[in-house]
Amino acid sequence: MRHPRAALAAAWLATRALMVWLLTLRGWDAMGREVRLYHHWYGVLAHGAHPVRDTLWQYPPGAGPLLLSPGLLPGLTYFQAFVALTLAADALTALALARAGTRPGRTLLGAGVWIGGLPLLLHLPLARYDVQVTALAVLALLASTRSTRVCGALAALAALVKVWPVLLLMGLPKGRATRSARTAALVTGTTVLALLVTLFDHPFAFLRRQGGRGVQIESLGGTLLALARHAGWPGKVRYRYGALEYTGPYVSTVAHVSLALTVVALALVLLWRARARHWGEATPYDAALSAVLLITVTSRVISPQYLIWLLGLAAVCLTSRHTTQRPVAALVLAATAVSAVVYPVLYDQVAAATWTGCALMVVRNGLLGAAAVLSFTRVWRSSAGVPPPRVSAGSRAVTPVVPSGSGRLVH
Repeated sequence: MRHPRAALAAAWLATRALMVWLLTLRGWDAMGREVRLYHHWYGVLAHGAHPVRDTLWQYPPGAGPLLLSPGLLPGLTYFQAFVALTLAADALTALALARAGTRPGRTLLGAGVWIGGLPLLLHLPLARYDVQVTALAVLALLASTRSTRVCGALAALAALVKVWPVLLLMGLPKGRATRSARTAALVTGTTVLALLVTLFDHPFAFLRRQGGRGVQIESLGGTLLALARHAGWPGKVRYRYGALEYTGPYVSTVAHVSLALTVVALALVLLWRARARHWGEATPYDAALSAVLLITVTSRVISPQYLIWLLGLAAVCLTSRHTTQRPVAALVLAATAVSAVVYPVLYDQVAAATWTGCALMVVRNGLLGAAAVLSFTRVWRSSAGVPPPRVSAGSRAVTPVVPSGSGRLVH
């Protein structure tokens, strides 16, 4: 395994050097605006308060310590320290995936997807804190086969920074495993949240901001509205809540439909869990990717950094030879590549709803929609459908199956 791991390390160094170089190029300064905003919030957070008067603040209380963390690196500007910490989280993710891939029955494909997939977003991942959140999510899932308590604790920490990692626990086997993870998540989340409430004022102000968001131009609903503009719909694009959103007739209806679809997506995930009977080694990974895909596709906002989450979860799935998500991972990679063309390369075309911009969004969101449907279908069939066949001992591989209620994964 030495040579493949050395090749992965070389690929990480080469691709990350390219990403840093792109970040420093003139003409790409818009990417740094997000970090400059983080730096502005740093000044507010350092005084023990959340920036509640800023309409762009839409993050759970756990985001505060993360945005303060660049101050721990002396001698660097905030921007330099933020990028350095993002690269460190990226490297930790790659290392964890590579270590998981060297275990019996595993593969290094997951590490390869993360290392090769993240640069498809150009330098955007270095200017967002989604890499740090994804790192916690990846570590939580990889820990699930060894310690569900650690899995639950890490998932809780990630959910305090961005809410979506709470879905990571949906795929754990019923019984002791889920109870252990939920208990650890509850204890960790409650303890850390109590500490954050003590240290910072107005920790829940972000909830009001999220409720006021509209339909972002990159969402599935935004794509439908962009096409409607060519049919005479008189809506406009405005900059609100840190994103370009549509305003005009029927926008609120589209937003409400998106929220309703998100509720339906959550209901499908819960239905799957209620019906699931068979757990394999990769089921927790596959279910996590499926749940986050469903929530992403139905969201009123599908920013390009959301693809970072999906890449990380897809990479975890691909560390197992028993995953059902290989074609889903391919669709996620394709959607990631298109996302880089959407933003920042041709974002003006998307904002203007030109035919080129509409075509890009139809392709990107079509790929994500297909990935979500395929992912859920495969998870359902593998765990809630007909029991997978048991392979005889003389076969090349034995697919592990864990009946409901056993509370542990068998390797």
